[in-house]
Amino acid sequence: MRDPKVWRTEILAGLVVALALIPEAISFSVIAGVDPAIGLFASFTMAVTISVVGGRRAMISAATGAVALVIAPLNREHGFGYLVAAVILAGAFQIVLGALGIAKLMRFVPRSVMVGFVNSLAILIFTAQVPEMHDVPWPVYPLLAGGLALMVFFPKATRVIPAPLVSIVILTVITVAAGIAVPTVGDKGELPSALPVPGLPDVPFTLDTLTTIAPYALAMALVGLMESLMTAKLVDDITDTHSSKTRESIGQGIANIVTGFLGGMGGCAMIGQTMINVKVSGARTRLSTFLAGSFLMVLCIVFGPVVSDIPMAALVAVMVMVSFATFDWHSIAPKTLKRMPAGEIAVMAITVACVVATHNLAIGVVVGTVTAMVVFARRVAHLADVTAAVDPDGTQVVYSVTGELFFASSNDLVTRFAYATDPDRVVIDLTATHIWDASSVAALDAIETKYAQRGKTVEIIGLNQPSARIHDRLSGELTGGH
Repeated sequence: MRDPKVWRTEILAGLVVALALIPEAISFSVIAGVDPAIGLFASFTMAVTISVVGGRRAMISAATGAVALVIAPLNREHGFGYLVAAVILAGAFQIVLGALGIAKLMRFVPRSVMVGFVNSLAILIFTAQVPEMHDVPWPVYPLLAGGLALMVFFPKATRVIPAPLVSIVILTVITVAAGIAVPTVGDKGELPSALPVPGLPDVPFTLDTLTTIAPYALAMALVGLMESLMTAKLVDDITDTHSSKTRESIGQGIANIVTGFLGGMGGCAMIGQTMINVKVSGARTRLSTFLAGSFLMVLCIVFGPVVSDIPMAALVAVMVMVSFATFDWHSIAPKTLKRMPAGEIAVMAITVACVVATHNLAIGVVVGTVTAMVVFARRVAHLADVTAAVDPDGTQVVYSVTGELFFASSNDLVTRFAYATDPDRVVIDLTATHIWDASSVAALDAIETKYAQRGKTVEIIGLNQPSARIHDRLSGELTGGH
């Protein structure tokens, strides 16, 4: 951080993100049914707090649409006090889940789901801008085109100043100087004029209140952690660095508790703004995250009138550029699709479809991961094979089992043996396989039982140590004996 170039990059990145946060936070406030200042307060407190306690450097956390959708019914049915209480409880849940190691579940998210997550994110970022391009004054379109052109060509001249910041400033100067009437940030809602004040939620502290807010708080905690951990993993890949997902989980909880006590609507990692910070602006440290939140409040409180004049077209152009840069175009190239297994393509497509249909990244990731597990189980199940070799004297048959034995592959194992015609001595060689679960032990027990009913003996050989351990522990115990 002693390098002046790093300081410049981080400061300018924080400013660009702060500008991009304002309309988003206001929009999410509308979704949640609260005053725009509530969403802006949440973005300020989330970003500043997570910059200190979070695990992923340069990631932006603020008020988000996913969290707003979860808590909107609670605010509508019970009031703002219950929403704030739910935010605080959600933070407590996240700390507990983080301490219990929920971050370790991220290893079960396959690459095809991650690619689907990234592509659906890009689609959602773009579609969120469509209303700002529909039924608007005609000058919006040339302003939008000009903003995109600036962000494409300005970096060819210099990268000292982020192109999105240049685009926002130039378009704002043009619209104000020429008096062009187009939608502005100020049209989204009134900006706050003072810092948030800490306080307790205005709810009765009773068991009834707890049972009311707990389901919403748990849903918010899970959705927030899912989006935050997925975003952290994405930034890890982009920056080729590692981050502590456990610390990030606990940090998200702390940030939500702080936000709740300051009257904010809560939030989680913001993927679009994180992409602006990391991929477009080149930020890599916690300073950019801290400054994004700090600049947000300074812009609202000190420079509110100026910020209100920023044309929405400038911010829409930034987000369109972000969506284009975020999408993994290589994943849908014909050459890639030809080489990819059909199951992988299906998992990616299902993830994208679920996210776009529900506008909930967490649902898409869960459905995509479950689909990937089913595809994997089906694929591995077909790898289990049984071959028989009868001794020349006809007194013994040796069955060699290859592949992995688990619930999907062991279910039809029982049908692969010739019980009636086999010799009296049967050997089952498991040298080339591995027993993974109780279903496989039960299948082997069933095979021994069928042979025993015909007066034939079975010997199981070749078990590796882990397989022998699970077989010895469970054999004969699953069906009450042979």
